[in-house]
Amino acid sequence: MAKNNDRRQEEERSAASYYKLNTDAVERLTDTKNAPKVSDAEIKKYTSKGKGKFHIPEWLKIVFIKFWFSGAICYYFLWGLGLYLHGLDLMFSLAVGLGIANDLLVNKLLRSFEPEQGAYDKWMMITARKFWSIFLNVIYSGVVLYCVFQSYYVINIMLGVDANADNSEAVAMVGVEPLLFGLLYMGFDMLLIAIKNTFIKIFRDAGANIPGGRK
Repeated sequence: MAKNNDRRQEEERSAASYYKLNTDAVERLTDTKNAPKVSDAEIKKYTSKGKGKFHIPEWLKIVFIKFWFSGAICYYFLWGLGLYLHGLDLMFSLAVGLGIANDLLVNKLLRSFEPEQGAYDKWMMITARKFWSIFLNVIYSGVVLYCVFQSYYVINIMLGVDANADNSEAVAMVGVEPLLFGLLYMGFDMLLIAIKNTFIKIFRDAGANIPGGRK
């Protein structure tokens, strides 16, 4: 009986030692305090992009989102409200619709799949995340909208269309429709954002070269 008790105690001590050894090993392996920091972009590289999988470039997704939403706003606001509003009232409504969509839909959607916070700020004109950013987006959308309609005017002039011609000749005019409108709006949006980013880079480089300036 004594031998059986000694054997049982020895087995329990061996099991306890084995359990403690494996517990320490697991703790060392899962120790996150001393682990090197890895960015979200690096983690995403190994989690969402497996080798051999088809991957759509990020810039193409962003360009398509901007194009699609601006074309949709043209369809619902310009074509839909065009039956009831005209002239400046219609343009103002379109600018408001584009600004709201840009602030609440486009920018929010871009932030939802950016690899790390702030990574896609370079694709936005208004990067602030405040309640008043919607008003800035409406003003900015009005500027882009003006550039878009000036482009329509230039295109029709280049095609030799006279705005004062009779109806038979006016049919040849390039009218406003969602596809071309979306492309033009997206193009001017990206152009103005590129200009903004260029100026920001110039000022940052200039500040870094000033003694005591920001590095």
